[in-house]
Amino acid sequence: MAKRDFYEILGVSRNADKEEMKKAYRKLAMQYHPDRNPGNKEAEEKFKEAAEAYEVLSHDDKKAKYDRFGHDGLRGGASGSAGFTDINDIFSHFSDIFGGGGGSIFDDFFGGGTQRGRRRRSGGTPGADLRVSLKLTLEEIASGTSKKIKIRKQVKCDQCGGTGAEKSSSLKTCPVCNGAGEVKSVSRSVFGQFVNITTCNNCNGEGTVIDTPCRKCSGDGRYTDEVIMNIDVPAGVHEGNYMTLQSQGNAGKRGGPNGSVIVVFEVTPHKHFLRDEDDVIYNLFITYPQAALGTEAEVPTLNGKAVLKIDAGTQPGKFLKMKGKGIRHLNSSGTGDQIVKINVAVPHKVSSKEKALLEQLAEMPNIKESSKEEEKGFFKKFR
Repeated sequence: MAKRDFYEILGVSRNADKEEMKKAYRKLAMQYHPDRNPGNKEAEEKFKEAAEAYEVLSHDDKKAKYDRFGHDGLRGGASGSAGFTDINDIFSHFSDIFGGGGGSIFDDFFGGGTQRGRRRRSGGTPGADLRVSLKLTLEEIASGTSKKIKIRKQVKCDQCGGTGAEKSSSLKTCPVCNGAGEVKSVSRSVFGQFVNITTCNNCNGEGTVIDTPCRKCSGDGRYTDEVIMNIDVPAGVHEGNYMTLQSQGNAGKRGGPNGSVIVVFEVTPHKHFLRDEDDVIYNLFITYPQAALGTEAEVPTLNGKAVLKIDAGTQPGKFLKMKGKGIRHLNSSGTGDQIVKINVAVPHKVSSKEKALLEQLAEMPNIKESSKEEEKGFFKKFR
């Protein structure tokens, strides 16, 4: 089964900061914690899944690799619940991350101590991510390439600077939440005092309101435009791999952070080659005399043409290797090979002269003997 996207598992956007991801993980961990779900294997798996996602996304280097290449970027790194073998490994690992002093992560993460102060929201709403497909040839994948694409996206308004206000004086602190972006309400019951915090409806959590909206963007702080983007594609990518261009997506509303552009790679079928990981396979057809006598054949490669030596007596179906003529490995050194499969072409029609020569050839001792040897070899394989 294909691994789920880590951001999807945590339920956060690709623009989420570490505090948002931590809060999202806390919520999932509380929901699926084994102590709250004794004997529930499904809850335990979801708990491990959330732990793996958070372990990767909370580390800058791992997150950068994952954002660019997805799960393929983590080869040799986090996989299978970040390498944890059981639930205790997860507790111990995350206790180290958050400095639990040897105690369980849940003493700090879920404990009943004083609640940390809430982070005041910054102005604006984050922009949405964009997903685009990019077609590539095997030649481009073999050594990497740079591509230019045109996309339509929301860009920051150049008239108001993204604030959405016609003038700077038109942007004022929200009178309802006093710029906090949140509204607190306190209620009492027999169980004690409860504080409920909700997003301010007057400013939609931005902390500011606009008296006179910008005429160009109608107060949104952005408008739609066409832009040209340069994309550097590394060598060795596969069909379905993707890379994330941080902050290159839709502009955020009223100064909010930009979304990302997620570029998904598609591979154009090649007229000569089939791909097998980082090797490429080529079918070469030669004549019977060439196979019997040996020859040198010119074959296409991903970097032009090359001469392949074929020894006398080469059998149909044999594979010959052209070392280093394949595709460069993704995120590592080395290059795949070109594998050439030898096929003997049999003519569909022959002239009377050709027929006579072939009949003479069929009676030659070595020709008869070779067919008997091949027959013996065939049956040996099944003994």
